[in-house]
Amino acid sequence: MKAIRWHARGDVRYEELPEPSPGPSQVKAKIHYSGICGSDLHEYEAGPIFIPVTPHPMTGSMPPLTLGHEFSGRVVEVGEGVTNLKVGDRVTGDCVWSCGKCYYCMRNKPCLCVIAAYTGLHVDGCMAEYLVAPDYTFYKLPDSVSDELGALTEPLEVAFHAVRQGKVQVGDTVAIVGAGPIGCCTILAAKAAGASRVYVSEYSKGRREMAMAIGATAVIDPASDDAVKAIWNLTDGLGADVTFDCVGHRDSPIFAIRFARKGGTVVIVGIFSEESPKMHFNYVVFGERTIVGSSGYAREAPFILEMMADRRIDPRRLITGKIQLKDTVEKGFKELLKNKDKHLKILIESPNWS
Repeated sequence: MKAIRWHARGDVRYEELPEPSPGPSQVKAKIHYSGICGSDLHEYEAGPIFIPVTPHPMTGSMPPLTLGHEFSGRVVEVGEGVTNLKVGDRVTGDCVWSCGKCYYCMRNKPCLCVIAAYTGLHVDGCMAEYLVAPDYTFYKLPDSVSDELGALTEPLEVAFHAVRQGKVQVGDTVAIVGAGPIGCCTILAAKAAGASRVYVSEYSKGRREMAMAIGATAVIDPASDDAVKAIWNLTDGLGADVTFDCVGHRDSPIFAIRFARKGGTVVIVGIFSEESPKMHFNYVVFGERTIVGSSGYAREAPFILEMMADRRIDPRRLITGKIQLKDTVEKGFKELLKNKDKHLKILIESPNWS
């Protein structure tokens, strides 16, 4: 089968591999679409970040490995003991392999599993013709959810988990730093949770336009406006009830914290490649602001699929391009890195899936 393989920083190849087979409690899917995540771009530009340089404790994997963890497809084979899926089922999935036995797994926090592995980072992923993964990471697609939208399930799951971490309530005011894929998914999630106003700070003109198109109340260009002052003016001098850093830049958490009202909650969602500068934490102490991390999700995909099925959320606008698997590096990774104004989510179509 054909696959997109990470060998080293800046060295991602379109290669031929043996077709995999599922083991016990595993499912093999023929991939229809896979999405390019920011983590894939980070590994291409600056890796290894999450990709292991020694064998992973759960999977034993190390480079080269197949990238990708956002997908839709169809089940073509199931391993011994699989009862929740059958051949022919249309599926999507999340990417967390968990032990099911540790302190965190027993409390439904698979992303915090002590030996967690991630599809496409710690074991071969979905930028290929076939994917094999544990059955608990797959979910049936409702008939009314297309293959294209199915491939957006995983980033939406990240966003909805973040909104739950922030405990967004009906009527809340939300402020989001960044309108990339996760930032835009967080707009949809916050609106679905009942947020009355959603403000977004974003440098890219194209992404500011996307944020407005999918439901943001107002957007701010921090290159031309004082973003903190703008948020406070828009909220009558109070600040937002819940704020989200969806960027992961060294300075972005500071904005998320400064956007929050006294007693407000700040959710850190972005993934960082370097430490942030020091800040004066009296702003947190005297304002009694809460800072919480959001790492992945807790198997919330079925909830996301229900909401897509009945159109409580509609992420169709987020898809800004489709390419062939063989063109992943040139028309996918490089295009996203140089044309942020034009693209948000590019889907990769696997060969011969229809």
